[in-house]
Amino acid sequence: MVLRDSRRRLIRALVTCSGTSVFVLATILPSAGQTAASQTQVRQQASVGAAPGQYIVGPNDALVVTVFDQPQLTGRYVVQADGTFTFPLLGRVNVGGMSLQAVENEVRDRLAKGYLKGPQVGVSVDQYRSQQIFVMGEVRSPGTFQFMGSMTLIEALARAGSTTDRAGLDAVIVRPPQEAAAPPDAAALRRAQSSDDSNVVHVNLETLQSGALSQNLMLRSGDTVFVPRAETVFVSGQVNRPGEYVIRPGMTIRQVLSLAGGVTDRGSDRRIQIIRQVDGKEQNIGANLQDRVRNGDTVLVRERFF
Repeated sequence: MVLRDSRRRLIRALVTCSGTSVFVLATILPSAGQTAASQTQVRQQASVGAAPGQYIVGPNDALVVTVFDQPQLTGRYVVQADGTFTFPLLGRVNVGGMSLQAVENEVRDRLAKGYLKGPQVGVSVDQYRSQQIFVMGEVRSPGTFQFMGSMTLIEALARAGSTTDRAGLDAVIVRPPQEAAAPPDAAALRRAQSSDDSNVVHVNLETLQSGALSQNLMLRSGDTVFVPRAETVFVSGQVNRPGEYVIRPGMTIRQVLSLAGGVTDRGSDRRIQIIRQVDGKEQNIGANLQDRVRNGDTVLVRERFF
């Protein structure tokens, strides 16, 4: 299918209520075409929805800490800019970047060390801080998005209007060590596409679209979601549908010609040439049907001799 004529599926929202959680499933990519997508492993996973114990605490959150049978300790505590709040008996408690479950454990363990015997502690969020993420690249409405509470990858892409016709298979989530006021620049995003940094997460969007919600990561304030442009080749000469086509890793000339509708009656599959830029210089390479194409290649099919 020619890239400019490719049809996209409409975004569909499936809303399912489970307690206080709302799950949104959106169709965010065009169909895969002739070949199966390569699978990209997700190094970090998070559950879908605003599961109470999974929310990451940050500055300006207002927490309700309940210590059972200890009303003098139970109360509302606001997390300061440095990620701490002041708690009776304990003084400053550093909770920035911790889950609610981790905060419960921290308060309980510290109270158990010399203050209370077998304390039971519960922590909930009374007021969420205003958070923001950045969605960039091949989406219809890139920009900064504010949210309260929690947001998943699917929800972020839906907020950005879904991916464009030129979107690649993967989304890259750049997760800063600490909250940032601005997204990384273009050079940093290019480096992130091949980075092994633990703060860079790769998600295969086709796998996510197929229903693998384990890849629907929970985003954090300051995250940048980057959808790179798909790799493409140009097919010209004696083919039925010359034009630009999205390619998948490992795709061969035979597969590309199939996308272009095959060779015409006047063309020869034995007279194929790849025009490729190497170190800024154009190279003309004789090729056969089993050769693999690269991003930016032009595949030229010449006429038969007779």
